[in-house]
Amino acid sequence: MNDKKKQIEQLPEEFESYEEAAEFWDNHDTTDYESEFETVEAEVKLKRRRFEIEIDADLMPVLTEQAHKQGVKVKNVVSDILREKLRSTV
Repeated sequence: MNDKKKQIEQLPEEFESYEEAAEFWDNHDTTDYESEFETVEAEVKLKRRRFEIEIDADLMPVLTEQAHKQGVKVKNVVSDILREKLRSTV
Protein backbone atom coordinates (compact mmCIF):
# COMPACT_ATOMS: atom_id res chain seq x y z
CA MET A 1 0.00 0.00 0.00
CA ASN A 2 1.30 3.43 -0.93
CA ASP A 3 1.16 5.94 1.95
CA LYS A 4 2.55 8.83 -0.10
CA LYS A 5 0.03 11.59 -0.73
CA LYS A 6 -0.74 12.33 -4.34
CA GLN A 7 0.79 15.60 -5.53
CA ILE A 8 -2.06 17.87 -6.69
CA GLU A 9 -1.31 20.66 -9.16
CA GLN A 10 -2.76 24.00 -8.11
CA LEU A 11 -5.96 24.97 -9.89
CA PRO A 12 -5.32 28.00 -12.12
CA GLU A 13 -7.09 31.22 -11.12
CA GLU A 14 -8.28 31.58 -14.73
CA PHE A 15 -7.78 29.75 -17.99
CA GLU A 16 -6.61 31.63 -21.08
CA SER A 17 -9.01 29.73 -23.34
CA TYR A 18 -11.59 26.95 -23.44
CA GLU A 19 -8.90 24.74 -24.96
CA GLU A 20 -6.58 25.34 -22.00
CA ALA A 21 -9.38 24.53 -19.55
CA ALA A 22 -10.29 21.40 -21.50
CA GLU A 23 -6.68 20.23 -21.51
CA PHE A 24 -6.38 20.83 -17.76
CA TRP A 25 -9.55 18.87 -16.94
CA ASP A 26 -8.61 16.11 -19.39
CA ASN A 27 -5.56 15.51 -17.21
CA HIS A 28 -6.95 16.20 -13.72
CA ASP A 29 -9.68 14.75 -11.54
CA THR A 30 -12.37 17.16 -10.30
CA THR A 31 -12.61 15.21 -7.04
CA ASP A 32 -9.11 16.47 -6.20
CA TYR A 33 -10.45 20.05 -6.28
CA GLU A 34 -13.76 19.75 -4.42
CA SER A 35 -12.73 22.38 -1.86
CA GLU A 36 -12.26 24.87 -4.72
CA PHE A 37 -15.86 24.62 -5.94
CA GLU A 38 -18.68 26.73 -4.63
CA THR A 39 -22.39 26.12 -4.71
CA VAL A 40 -24.38 28.49 -6.88
CA GLU A 41 -28.08 28.98 -7.29
CA ALA A 42 -29.58 29.01 -10.74
CA GLU A 43 -33.12 29.53 -11.91
CA VAL A 44 -34.02 27.60 -15.01
CA LYS A 45 -37.19 27.89 -17.03
CA LEU A 46 -37.71 25.06 -19.45
CA LYS A 47 -39.21 26.36 -22.65
CA ARG A 48 -40.28 22.99 -23.95
CA ARG A 49 -40.57 19.45 -22.72
CA ARG A 50 -39.17 16.74 -24.92
CA PHE A 51 -39.92 13.04 -24.89
CA GLU A 52 -38.00 10.09 -26.23
CA ILE A 53 -39.91 7.48 -28.20
CA GLU A 54 -38.85 4.29 -29.90
CA ILE A 55 -39.31 3.82 -33.63
CA ASP A 56 -38.76 0.85 -35.89
CA ALA A 57 -35.24 0.66 -37.32
CA ASP A 58 -36.48 0.66 -40.92
CA LEU A 59 -37.98 4.15 -40.45
CA MET A 60 -34.72 5.85 -39.55
CA PRO A 61 -33.15 5.89 -43.02
CA VAL A 62 -36.35 7.33 -44.49
CA LEU A 63 -36.59 9.99 -41.78
CA THR A 64 -32.91 10.84 -42.16
CA GLU A 65 -33.32 11.26 -45.91
CA GLN A 66 -36.35 13.51 -45.42
CA ALA A 67 -34.48 15.61 -42.87
CA HIS A 68 -31.53 15.96 -45.20
CA LYS A 69 -33.79 17.06 -48.08
CA GLN A 70 -35.50 19.64 -45.86
CA GLY A 71 -32.28 20.80 -44.22
CA VAL A 72 -33.59 20.11 -40.73
CA LYS A 73 -32.99 17.62 -37.95
CA VAL A 74 -34.75 14.26 -37.86
CA LYS A 75 -36.62 15.27 -34.70
CA ASN A 76 -38.21 18.16 -36.61
CA VAL A 77 -39.38 15.86 -39.39
CA VAL A 78 -40.89 13.43 -36.89
CA SER A 79 -42.63 16.22 -34.96
CA ASP A 80 -44.06 17.66 -38.19
CA ILE A 81 -45.33 14.25 -39.33
CA LEU A 82 -46.98 13.61 -35.95
CA ARG A 83 -48.59 17.07 -35.86
CA GLU A 84 -49.97 16.63 -39.38
CA LYS A 85 -51.31 13.16 -38.62
CA LEU A 86 -52.92 14.28 -35.37
CA ARG A 87 -54.55 17.30 -37.04
CA SER A 88 -56.13 15.06 -39.66
CA THR A 89 -57.64 12.79 -37.02
CA VAL A 90 -59.26 15.55 -34.95
